[in-house]
Amino acid sequence: MIRRTRLLTSLPLLLLTSALSVPATQAADLPKAPECIAPANPGGGWDFTCRTVGQLLSTLSYVKGNVQTVNMPGASGGVAYANIVSKRNSDPNVVVAASTATTTRLAQGQFPGMNAEMVKWVGALGADYGVIAVGKNSPYQDLKQLMAALQTDPNSVKFAGGSASGGWDHLKVLLAAKAAGVSGLAKIKYLAFNGGGEAMTQVLGGHIDAFTGDVSEVLGFMQSGDLRVLAVLSDKRLPAPYDTLPTAAEQGIDTVAPNWRGFYIPGGVSDQEYQWWTATLDSLYASPAWKQTMAENGLMPFHKVGADFDGFVKQQISQITDLSREIGLIK
Repeated sequence: MIRRTRLLTSLPLLLLTSALSVPATQAADLPKAPECIAPANPGGGWDFTCRTVGQLLSTLSYVKGNVQTVNMPGASGGVAYANIVSKRNSDPNVVVAASTATTTRLAQGQFPGMNAEMVKWVGALGADYGVIAVGKNSPYQDLKQLMAALQTDPNSVKFAGGSASGGWDHLKVLLAAKAAGVSGLAKIKYLAFNGGGEAMTQVLGGHIDAFTGDVSEVLGFMQSGDLRVLAVLSDKRLPAPYDTLPTAAEQGIDTVAPNWRGFYIPGGVSDQEYQWWTATLDSLYASPAWKQTMAENGLMPFHKVGADFDGFVKQQISQITDLSREIGLIK
């Protein structure tokens, strides 16, 4: 998971060039004085998403004035979701940072009384893709070998990740295992640690067989040779320095697991207001300034807006719901 709060400090010329190319329609007075809600305390991925995108929206003149970041922690995003649904349902001046963690909690019923239909899903501006990796002395040389072991005995491989049981690190292993034809997904052993660093330490020490996490977490250990990445869970190979990593699909296991970074807005805003937000994020994603931001912060290409993003979100929620039910997390 990306946990960066460093704001942009080295882009003045690039920002000026990008600002000059902003379409006139994107400089409209809609919305006015927007704010971005980060559903957690300062320092995490949602906070990073709000602050970096908010700064660029202002600097590139998509909005007038500054975009205020408001931290609204609680219930793993549930407090912010409830605030939008119940108190600001028609407010076009607010946007909320979201990620795969948001869809996971919606899928598992962790926002009581609320569902994905209650907001409008605007778009995603990048992702951190999942990986499955092992220590350098592991007998598993590729993902097919590891999955073959699970097919023989789902208890035979222990995985370590930085999310709770039923969280995204756990689920991405189950997605891969299901795609590989493994039965008895509930029997696969997953141990949750306080972050990816602790989980990797257990794998590197030989205490646990495999690591499940995000590609941004493994670069140093990958380059040192201490960690062997069996697969990246992306639809195609990632840019350098990750371009040597095979995808799961290349190995006959069709699994894509992006931890996307994006936004939703209140469900009661008008179509015009929704279209302003989708068009603005679309234009922002294409800007040189955002491309540089992605490169500096380890975000990989992943972009969907409007109806395309809405469909993706709903499909991901359905997929996670089915998996969670299969392993007994929900009924």
